Amino acid sequence: MYTYTPDFLVYFRASDYAWGECLKPLLVEVKPREVLRADWKDMKPKFSAALRYAKEQGWDFRIQDESRIRDQVFENIMFLRRYKKMEFPREETQWILENLRDMGQAPFQYLLGRHFSGSTETAVGISHLWHMLATGLLECDLTLRLNNDVVLWVARHGK
Repeated sequence: MYTYTPDFLVYFRASDYAWGECLKPLLVEVKPREVLRADWKDMKPKFSAALRYAKEQGWDFRIQDESRIRDQVFENIMFLRRYKKMEFPREETQWILENLRDMGQAPFQYLLGRHFSGSTETAVGISHLWHMLATGLLECDLTLRLNNDVVLWVARHGK
C-alpha cells in the first residue's frame, strides 16, 4: 500500500456555475514534465492509489505538469501560501470585512491606509490583508499581479 499526499485539493464554488452544474472537487498532483517522464514507473502506483482515493471521496484526480499551471494565478497562490496560517485578532478581521462589504470593493492600498496607520501597523496590515485573501475571506482577480493596486472584495460565500 502506498501513502500519498497531493499537491492541491481544489474546490469549486457552486455560485460560479448554473444550478446542478457544480464541478466535483479536484485532487491535483503537479510535477515537472521531466520528472514525470523519468520517474513514471515509480510514480504510477502512487498515482493509482490517489485516483482510487479521489473516486472514493467523490472527487476527480488530475496529474499536471508544471508548465500548464505556471502563470500569474500560480505565482499569486504561491505568494499567498506564507500568509495562510497567520493569526490576527478576530475583531479586526470583522471590522475590515464589514467596512469592505459596505464599500463593495476597494484597492489594497486604500484598505491598508484606512485600517492600519504607522509603520508597524502598516507592516501588520499588509500581512493581515494578504492573510484574509489567502484564507478566502477576501477575493480579487488572481489573474492580475498582486500589488498595492489590486482590488479586493468580500468573498461571495459570506464568511
